[in-house]
Amino acid sequence: QVQLVESGGGSVQTGGSLRLSCAASGPTYSRRCMGWFRQAPGKEREGVARFVNIGRGAYYADSVKDRFTISQDNAENTVYLQMNSLKPEDTAVYYCAAGPSNTFGLCPRDGFNYWGQGTQVTVSS
Repeated sequence: QVQLVESGGGSVQTGGSLRLSCAASGPTYSRRCMGWFRQAPGKEREGVARFVNIGRGAYYADSVKDRFTISQDNAENTVYLQMNSLKPEDTAVYYCAAGPSNTFGLCPRDGFNYWGQGTQVTVSS
């Protein structure tokens, strides 16, 4: 069973930075694809950043491009989300997600079936 544990959330002011971490454990084949999602109050969950291939080729939502960076440390089984130039609209609960790759080694957007407990990020103006 895959387990994902997020950390690093908190409260910052506009323009600040945070780095989220996601420690992953469990069968490797079930978590070859990793990504970050978020859900703000009253809104649907949205994809923020994910690898489109196994551990490389990142996709970013338009709203976070050039501000957020996803990275992975395979030795530590940890995925990071570096968030810079934070804005109030980035306020949300952030979730780490994992799933298997498809037969082409790609990570489809709807292929994530393991989720962490979430970590709150609050950006004040």
